[in-house]
Amino acid sequence: MKMRRAVLYEQEDLRIEECEVPEIGEGDVLVKNKISATCGTDVKIYKRGYPLLKPPHPFGHEYSGVIAAVGKKVKNFKEGDRVAVHNTAPCNHCYFCKKGFPSMCEDMLFNRGTYAEYVKVPARIVKQNMFLLDESISHKNACLMEPFSCAVYGIEECPIHLGDVVAVNGAGPIGLMFARLAVLKGAHVIVTDKAQNRLELAKKLGVHEILNITNIEDSAFAVKAMTEGGRGADIVIEATGLINVWESSVKMARKAGFVLLFGGTKEKSILSLDATLLHYSQITVKGVFHTTPRHVQTALELLKMGVIKSDDFIQKEYPLEELEEAILEHAAQKVIKNCIVY
Repeated sequence: MKMRRAVLYEQEDLRIEECEVPEIGEGDVLVKNKISATCGTDVKIYKRGYPLLKPPHPFGHEYSGVIAAVGKKVKNFKEGDRVAVHNTAPCNHCYFCKKGFPSMCEDMLFNRGTYAEYVKVPARIVKQNMFLLDESISHKNACLMEPFSCAVYGIEECPIHLGDVVAVNGAGPIGLMFARLAVLKGAHVIVTDKAQNRLELAKKLGVHEILNITNIEDSAFAVKAMTEGGRGADIVIEATGLINVWESSVKMARKAGFVLLFGGTKEKSILSLDATLLHYSQITVKGVFHTTPRHVQTALELLKMGVIKSDDFIQKEYPLEELEEAILEHAAQKVIKNCIVY
């Protein structure tokens, strides 16, 4: 049986091809796709490549669908089940997994290629990061599970206390998810970005102040000026992947403040920090990558609770043949996300 899928041959060379539907092993599952969502990582891979991926390679990693077939050793899932599926699973055996850092797994399994009519889900992901959906959640909401799990992981690494000032730099999908979670943790949240439409959505999600930095030379000074006595934010979260924003984020924190650097930067980017500032102001700077199975499950539970909704995050629907248009529209920041509907 034939199916269609997207393959990235090189930067900005994205093609829709016909291929055979994948064969599954005894522990695998075949999912008939319903929704795939665009992502900032997809945009970066499309525009500049990705160090861990050598083209040509299947494209995409956020999706939700219905099980079309199950391997003979698969338990707890059957044909016809609606599922949300994450695109990775740690090994649980390496040094870092055993130390409690599964996001640093030395043998992380990545499952790429979810801009496709069918997706083969490897056994390890079936066991750890595939979840049944009840009727309370749509496929469109469920496909937000992967990016939301990253924000859930990141926010739990931040020592946010009730009443803290939290500055989130970047109002893309992940930044907005961080902002929403910080609001729910009882923080006074400030969001900065250059796209006014994204900032307006931040307000809708409950943040207390927004700052359009388009014409602001010193965003760190501007954010500190919004805090009591100009002392700076208790917590600063970076969600753009731009090295200059990493640097300004560190400068936004108050003395003894905490800075979470989440957005992935270009390869070989160098972060320049004022060592005197870090030492004498006792600032903590932490990098966070990816997510963990525990946070994936938590993200799905929060989605079922309606903490965030696809109506806010996904603006337009496209057929697979128009994927490139959907990606470019996302890249131009005209939308928060788009989706492909099968």
